[in-house]
Amino acid sequence: MADQVDRIRAQWAAQRPDLDVSPMGVIGRIQRLSRLVDAEIRRTFAKHGLDTASFDVLATLRRSDPPHRLTPAELMRSSMVTSGAITQRLDRLQARGLVTRAPSDSDGRGVHVTLTEAGFSLVEAVLPDHLATENRLLAALPPERLATLADELRVLLESLGDTPR
Repeated sequence: MADQVDRIRAQWAAQRPDLDVSPMGVIGRIQRLSRLVDAEIRRTFAKHGLDTASFDVLATLRRSDPPHRLTPAELMRSSMVTSGAITQRLDRLQARGLVTRAPSDSDGRGVHVTLTEAGFSLVEAVLPDHLATENRLLAALPPERLATLADELRVLLESLGDTPR
């Protein structure tokens, strides 16, 4: 059985037999999987009135220790939201009553972002749907292959510098 990446690699091999196109077998599949997975996850979040970055911020706050409060810098380090998007994201979440922002007691310039009860409830409702979507997307692989894949992807990410700060 062949996929689109196999077809692309075969075309390149025919046109440029002097080049090793084997990396395309991994990178091409990662890119295609990313697009397919992102689309499915976006659909799941949209059913709950969220986008991926908003869910990530809310989930980051939810998985932090009570009172589920972090600074914007801590949110950026612990989530997958970029620094340029965090203020805009927090503005939208605050307008919806899902988070609050308050000045820090210890640092007059600092701010703390706290998950509200509504934000907590929303994460609790979305998380099971999100995990069901992820399980559905990974259903083609048995658990032992999923564990191996996760380990190999971790090694690759670590080799590229994607480690906790």
